[in-house]
Amino acid sequence: MNKIPKKYKPTKKEKFMNSKMKEYFREKLIKWKKDLLKVSSSTLSELQNEENTMKPDITDRASDEIQRNIELRTRDRERKLILKIDDALKRIDDGTYGYCEETGDPISLKRLEARPVATLSVEAQEMHEKNEKINTINR
Repeated sequence: MNKIPKKYKPTKKEKFMNSKMKEYFREKLIKWKKDLLKVSSSTLSELQNEENTMKPDITDRASDEIQRNIELRTRDRERKLILKIDDALKRIDDGTYGYCEETGDPISLKRLEARPVATLSVEAQEMHEKNEKINTINR
């Protein structure tokens, strides 16, 4: 793993998914995962501390329970995102990162910047969503 310059941003002028570009996205994904794990860890600590404090008012307890459920759902979404990040890191290692899993075409750098775990090109994603919508209507 080579260190890339801090100001480096992938461009269309470069060979797609060259080693510098792969390392850029690897670092981006690893940082994102670390940030998610840090937030998750602090939230779990807070939730454990809150469990020990029982509020006498039923409304306060209900409010706390709602907030707790929201936090747990958020952590679950983040857990799933961490799995997607791990999958993206594996794709970097096996050379398939950045390529649409349906068409094999490169995923745009703009899309990868916005959603580094993307596995579909914008076109393939739109087709998926269109088909999903049609299937939902036909049910």
